[in-house]
Amino acid sequence: MMNKSALELLTPSNCTLALIDHQPQMFFGVESANRETIINNVVGLAKAAKIFKVPTILTTVAAKSFSGPMIPELQAVFPDQKPIDRTSMNSWEDKNFVAAVEKTNRKKLVIAALWTEVCLAFPAISAIQAGYEVYAVVDASGGTTLEAHQTAIQRMIQVGVVPVTWIQLFCEWQRDWARQETYAAVMNLAKEHAGAYGIGVFYAQSMIGGHGG
Repeated sequence: MMNKSALELLTPSNCTLALIDHQPQMFFGVESANRETIINNVVGLAKAAKIFKVPTILTTVAAKSFSGPMIPELQAVFPDQKPIDRTSMNSWEDKNFVAAVEKTNRKKLVIAALWTEVCLAFPAISAIQAGYEVYAVVDASGGTTLEAHQTAIQRMIQVGVVPVTWIQLFCEWQRDWARQETYAAVMNLAKEHAGAYGIGVFYAQSMIGGHGG
C-alpha cells in the first residue's frame, strides 16, 4: 500500500532540494538536451527554492581535480553557500551529503543532477531505499544521450521515484495566486526563466494589469 504522505503535494515546508554536480566537466558530456536550456532550468529551479525558502543542498564531485566548480549562474543564487564536494558518484554514499539531508528533517527529497543516469539515478534510488520520497526534476537534469536520460528516468520510476519538471514544481509550491507574499517574485521568475509562459506573464501584466497566473 502506498504511503499516504507520498500522495501529498509538494509544499515549501515538506521538501528539500538537492542540486548535484552542475559543473563544467559534467555539462561537457550532456547530449540529452540543449545545455543552455538545462542551465536556464536549474537556475530557475534554484531561484524558486530561494523564493519559497526551501532548504537547498548544493554538492559537487571532484571540483578541484576534474569537474570544475559549480557553474557560476547557479552558485550566484546561493553566493554564501559552499557546495559539499565529494569523491563518490553516488551522493548518498557521502556522509556529509546524507547528514545535510537528514538535518532538514523532511522526507520528501527533490533532486536535479548531471548526469541523469549516474548522479541523479544513484542517489535517488539509494534515498528511496533509505525511506525517502524522491522527486527527480528531469528538465533540470541531463544525460550523456537522450536514450541514457530516458532509460534512467524509467529505472527510477520502477523503484518509486516521481519525475517532475521545474515549472510544475514552482507552481506546486505557489499553488494559489492569492499568496501575495511570493506572487510578485514568482511572476518575475517566470518572466526571466519560463520561456513562453514568461512571455505570457509579461503580456498579461502589460495589457491587463498583471492579474491572474
